Amino acid sequence: MSQGAHDLSRWTHQHRYSIGNPTAERGTRLVLWITLATMTIEIVTGWWFNSMAVLADGWHMSSHALAIGLSALAYAAARKYADDPRFAFGTWKIEVLAGYTSAIFLLGVAAAMAFGSVERLLAPQPIRYVEAIGVAVFGLVVNIACALILSRADTHHHHDHGHDHAHHHHGDLNLKAAYIHVLTDALTSVLAIVALAGGWLFGQAWLDPAMGLVGGVLVGLWAKNLILQTGRVLLDREMDHPVVEEIRAVIAALPADGATEITDLHVWRVGNGEYACALALLTHDDNLTPAAVRNALAIHEEIVHVTVEIHRCDTCPPAGI
Repeated sequence: MSQGAHDLSRWTHQHRYSIGNPTAERGTRLVLWITLATMTIEIVTGWWFNSMAVLADGWHMSSHALAIGLSALAYAAARKYADDPRFAFGTWKIEVLAGYTSAIFLLGVAAAMAFGSVERLLAPQPIRYVEAIGVAVFGLVVNIACALILSRADTHHHHDHGHDHAHHHHGDLNLKAAYIHVLTDALTSVLAIVALAGGWLFGQAWLDPAMGLVGGVLVGLWAKNLILQTGRVLLDREMDHPVVEEIRAVIAALPADGATEITDLHVWRVGNGEYACALALLTHDDNLTPAAVRNALAIHEEIVHVTVEIHRCDTCPPAGI
């Protein structure tokens, strides 16, 4: 016979709505406004002074403003629909989906950087070095300020979740996506300053597109890493995570009168460092209950939702024989 139970006691409102990060949401909105203001200044200034360097940087910043705006929108949407019962495990994955989309967009930015750099290598164009360096320095200052804002939000989030085991913390992937966009823009500015200074002082104009190509490759690698991280969550590919072995260890250590083995186990992530699991057990112990299993798993705070199904077998041989 079998006995099943769904543990909702630990899936409280505190866990169910542990989507988002209020500090990160405020920081992302602030960075969005700073980016939009900088973008507007550069586009207007570039048009007024007929400077393609300033104008191009302004439009480049608009791509990052779009991605950071997506991150801010995801926080708002996850919070807005937090009470919607149609989301079985909350709305946290709205944020992850935004991070994944932002990473795809970042991959497009990397491709555009690489394409533009190769084009400039094949067909060099005159460079207004002083003006271009000024724009790059201005952009770097803005991006450093934005990176500090987002970094403080991430640090605050870590302190709020200090109870999590270190190896279970995965961070806020939506915040990470916004942070990477800011860092890539800062990296572009640093490479541009180095390349432009080299071209201005030593007449090596090829340094500018060469550094742009290097930047495009680095941005592409960051985008790939973010795609893998967010895609793993969206596809529920978690069965190689350490928490799975911890669950197996807990079941193996149950003080049962008879052998107990796991016949089915599913683990997936439902929040930042929070997991749900569904497991089926085959046991010879008549005293083993779902409550006992849940209590044993309670030592792992990151497991916030547990579904247990117990099958009893008095006639089959003990597990492992």
